[in-house]
Amino acid sequence: MISVLLVDDQTLVRQGIRSLLELSDDIRVIAEAADGAQAVEMIPQKKPDVVLLDLRMPGMSGIDVLNHLAQANQLPATIILTTFDDDQLVLAGLKAGARGYLLKDVSLEQLVDAVKTVAAGGSLVAPVVTQRLLLGLERMHNEFVSLDRPDPLTERETEILRLMAGGYSNKEIANSLGVAEGTVKNHVSNILSKLGVRDRTRAVLKAFELGIV
Repeated sequence: MISVLLVDDQTLVRQGIRSLLELSDDIRVIAEAADGAQAVEMIPQKKPDVVLLDLRMPGMSGIDVLNHLAQANQLPATIILTTFDDDQLVLAGLKAGARGYLLKDVSLEQLVDAVKTVAAGGSLVAPVVTQRLLLGLERMHNEFVSLDRPDPLTERETEILRLMAGGYSNKEIANSLGVAEGTVKNHVSNILSKLGVRDRTRAVLKAFELGIV
């Protein structure tokens, strides 16, 4: 069972998302926060598997929540929820440690798939999303720490990075390639090291920036 914590200042939005998630037998909403201050207090206490986080909230924004929890090393797998098609805000959220984002008019299937993907260690920076963000990357260039000229990736590392860009978890990548999950984890560590980034989301963004995938 995947535990989820909702963070949104609009009660109707929280109720709507909760209603959708409760249609899945594999997901349980364990708590709701109505603002950022509540979120940073509740998330370390409840320890959800996945957080669904609104970006635009009065007072403490979603970006503030991400930064606060990341600095305290208490940030669970987090999906940004937004009604705005705002590249810069989404990129700021990814930079702060979110695993991806969804628009609030998401379908039940997309929402459930997204929660399951990030709970399994995957990300939502899939090509269909990232293509639209590439222009934003131009303006964000070097705002997150990475190597300007990364060490060359091996053929297998490039293959794994492409699967990471598709949002696949280590387990799914291992099954796809017919190798052990531990082997994939080692490759992912090497990829992060070579690109000079600290997590999978930044690795995928850096790969798109460099034209690797």
